[in-house]
Amino acid sequence: MLHTDIADGRGSSGSSSPDSAAQHAAGTGNIRRLRLVFRGEVQGVGFRWTSSRCANSVGCTGWVRNEPDWQTVTMELQGTQEQISAFFGAFAHAYARYPIEYVIDEKDDIPPVKGEPDFRVRY
Repeated sequence: MLHTDIADGRGSSGSSSPDSAAQHAAGTGNIRRLRLVFRGEVQGVGFRWTSSRCANSVGCTGWVRNEPDWQTVTMELQGTQEQISAFFGAFAHAYARYPIEYVIDEKDDIPPVKGEPDFRVRY
């Protein structure tokens, strides 16, 4: 289950607005950073490694990690809006033959991180 509101930047369960994202991104061009918490069938299905492969393939940076509750995965994803949209498209395509079910419990725009080299799996 993919939420297109994330891919196009509309909607949020968090308190950040698109305007605050623009303010955060002002010092880094058109770069934005999202903090996302995924809940559902997200552990034991290759979610982190698929996220890493998809993010790096479209030029996004950030990280992803399993949480100790065995039900959630936290991700910070950084890139242009086009890169973020491309990430979610690539992610949906990667799971097209083996759909997983999840919801995005939290989505917040946070300040971009300068100098981050790539997207990594954290432990």
